[in-house]
Amino acid sequence: MERNEGNLDRAIRVVVGLILLGLWAADKVPYPTAVLIVGLIALVTGLTGFCAIYKLLGISTCKGC
Repeated sequence: MERNEGNLDRAIRVVVGLILLGLWAADKVPYPTAVLIVGLIALVTGLTGFCAIYKLLGISTCKGC
């Protein structure tokens, strides 16, 4: 699997994912299932460096990959 996310993109996704999962765990959101799913997707894509939507749209924020 090729990377299509740059380091800044990945870092933002990991931070957002962790924040969303923290809010979900603290039961501080009105739609917990949606927040859980979005948080997990953000975290996993940030950790792997690959975004399927970017692939479909031909986007890459990874310079030199």
